[in-house]
Amino acid sequence: MAATSVQDEILHILETDAKASYGEIADKVGVSKPTVRKYINKLETEGIITGYAAEIDPKKLAGQTIAIVGIEVKSECYVEAADALKSLDTIRSLYTSSGDHMLMAEVRGQDGDEVGRIIREEIIPIDGVIEAHPSFLQERLK
Repeated sequence: MAATSVQDEILHILETDAKASYGEIADKVGVSKPTVRKYINKLETEGIITGYAAEIDPKKLAGQTIAIVGIEVKSECYVEAADALKSLDTIRSLYTSSGDHMLMAEVRGQDGDEVGRIIREEIIPIDGVIEAHPSFLQERLK
């Protein structure tokens, strides 16, 4: 099996089940546990694997609302605005996007009002931010 194929298989397994053990991964890919450990260490060192997370069903999350917020930023302020957004504790994750918005942020609050407050008081005031459009997650389907 080619190295990139082994790496791709390991990544696919971890994307599906971040809690998979080295032994489980080794059995599925057909390599040894030390080989899996070597690949995972390399992927983490190279920044390909940036972390491990639990997947949350927003409908079952008591007392929290999750929104994906599309953010528009002035081009000339992009780097500074992105850095300021990354520093906000209220933004769980931040992505660049080639879709309808330049940036996409995951924001959580107790309810829609709190998410709105975070957008009004923390995101919009950042120099260069033009607009922020929340989409509230309802139910995890997959």
